[in-house]
Amino acid sequence: MADADFYDRMYDYTVKCPEHPRAQVVEDHKQGDQICTSCGLVLNRMIDTGSEWRTHSSDKGGADPSRVGGTEIRFLNGADLGTMITGGKGEAAFDENGAPKYQNRRKSVQSGDDKGFLTAKNEIQQIAGHIGLNKPVVELAISYFQKVHEQENLKTKGRPIAYGVACIYAACRNENVPRTFKEICDASKVPKKEIGKCFKIVQTVLDTPATAVKNEDFIIRFCENLKLPKTVMEATTNIVKVAEQMDLVIGRSPISVIAAAIYLASQASETKLTPKEIGLEVKIADVTIRQAYKLLYERAEDLFPKDFKFATPIDQLPLP
Repeated sequence: MADADFYDRMYDYTVKCPEHPRAQVVEDHKQGDQICTSCGLVLNRMIDTGSEWRTHSSDKGGADPSRVGGTEIRFLNGADLGTMITGGKGEAAFDENGAPKYQNRRKSVQSGDDKGFLTAKNEIQQIAGHIGLNKPVVELAISYFQKVHEQENLKTKGRPIAYGVACIYAACRNENVPRTFKEICDASKVPKKEIGKCFKIVQTVLDTPATAVKNEDFIIRFCENLKLPKTVMEATTNIVKVAEQMDLVIGRSPISVIAAAIYLASQASETKLTPKEIGLEVKIADVTIRQAYKLLYERAEDLFPKDFKFATPIDQLPLP
C-alpha cells in the first residue's frame, strides 16, 4: 500500500497552485488557461496547435480563407503592410504623464506618394466593382496610374482620383472592354471635363493611343443586359453597320446610334422596348435616342437583314 502511494505521488501530473495546493483549479476553455480559484494565478496555458478555423481549400470552387491577410500590393513597395494600432484603455496604455504609450505610426510608414497612390487605387477598385470590371482590367488601370504618377512634371498628387478614373477608361479601351466614357464618369464624383483632360495626359504618358472599343462589343453587352433575343442583336449589328456605310448618322455618337438601332430592331420584333428602358441601360437620354431613331427610320427598309422576321411591319413601326 505504501508502494502504491509512492508511485501515485511520483506520477501525479495534476496541476496545483504552489501557494494554495488544496485549492480547486478550473479551466477557462475559451482562453485555454488553468486558473487557481483561490488567488487567480494562471497555472498553465493550453496551446491549440490546430488550424485557427476550418479551411475550405478542398471544397469545390472555393478559395482557402486562411487568416493571412490581403495580398501585398506590388506597386507600393510593401507600404500597404503597415500595422494599425487602436487606442488603448486602462492604466497600462498610458505613461505617468498621461500620454498613450502605443501610437499609430502609419504616417511614418506611408509616404505622401503612397497615400496618393492608395487614394487612386481605392477609387479604381470602387468604380470597377460598380461597373463590373474584372481583375486584369483593374490591375492594368493601376499600373497606368503608377506610370503617370511617377512623372515628376505631372501634378497627380492634387488630382489622384481624376487620374485614376482616366486610367480606368484607358484600360477599358485597350482591353476592348465595352464601357462608355459617361458610364465611367457617372460612377465617380469627378466632373467629366476634368477626367477628359486627365485622359489626354494619360494617353501622352503611356505613348500608346487607346484603341476604340468596337461597336459590336457594346451591342452584345447592351442586348444581353436588356435580355433581347439573338435575332434582335444581329439585326441591331446590321442596322448600325449599314447606317454608317450609308452616312445616315454623321455627327452622332456611336452609343446613341447603337441605342436607336436597338429601339428600331426591338420594335420590329416581338420583344419591344421603349427609349426610356434602353436609355437607362446605355446611360443616355431617351430624347437623344429618338433623334437618332428619326435618321434610321427614314431608311429602315434598307437597314434590316434580309432574313429578319418582322413581328411588326416597317410601315407600322412607331413614328419618330
